[in-house]
Amino acid sequence: MKVIKDQNIILSNSKTKDFLADAYYPETENKLPLVIFVHGYKGYKDWGAWDLMAEKFAEAGFFFVKFNFSHNGTTIENPHGFDDLEAFGNNNYSKELSDLDVVLNHFTIDPKVDDQKIVLIGHSRGGGISIIKTSEDIRINGLITLASVDNLERFPKDEAFENWKNEGVYYVENGRTKQQMPHFYQFYEDFANDPHRFDVERSMEMAKAHVLIVHGTSDEGVSVKNAEHLHILNPNTELFLVENGNHVFGAKEPWEEENLPEDLNKIVEKCIEFINDKIVNE
Repeated sequence: MKVIKDQNIILSNSKTKDFLADAYYPETENKLPLVIFVHGYKGYKDWGAWDLMAEKFAEAGFFFVKFNFSHNGTTIENPHGFDDLEAFGNNNYSKELSDLDVVLNHFTIDPKVDDQKIVLIGHSRGGGISIIKTSEDIRINGLITLASVDNLERFPKDEAFENWKNEGVYYVENGRTKQQMPHFYQFYEDFANDPHRFDVERSMEMAKAHVLIVHGTSDEGVSVKNAEHLHILNPNTELFLVENGNHVFGAKEPWEEENLPEDLNKIVEKCIEFINDKIVNE
């Protein structure tokens, strides 16, 4: 089956700024279920093995979309690097939810898409954003979280918080690029202005979609306890744990091999099976 790759589509969001998206889909006359991948903190659409993951979903008969949040630090000119640290510092949860809505609005009207079959897949912090969006948007039929956080109140504490408030910025080093990545205080203010909306626990309890929760038992970035907690909050969900799996399921940046890492491949196969069982063939 031939897979069509429509890469670096420019999407415009009047509330944020332009950003890029990719669409991978099989050459067919049939309308296809829409699967949207939501990257996490310090993530981007072309990271690691995400391209291979997109191909595998497309080969399975899905219209698969991945995109860069407008303020994730990448640019239209360079989607692979953090060239715009000012934008990164000005990112917040409201902007990410707004960008995700733009992605949904753009691709649900694509003539190749079946707008009655829409699935979000969120990785890490993108899982938290996807949980909230699923609770807010009746268009979404399925939700898959990969190594997701169970809350978005992830800010400096105590003295570090006071320093952030007083100085207006704190920095986190990117372990791979060694860049000092800024977080401006507006990030917290955005959260504090609407904590009810950004309550991931409440959103998970309210989620009406079919939900699959995936996590590695050796996740060094987000504890597997987050997945177990999300499952307790909504017992109708399915919990799939990857024994000894890490935060990115064996992938890394750059990923130079031709095939998916074993754990990520196993997960993609599980996700395809879940979507077919719960949404495509229900």
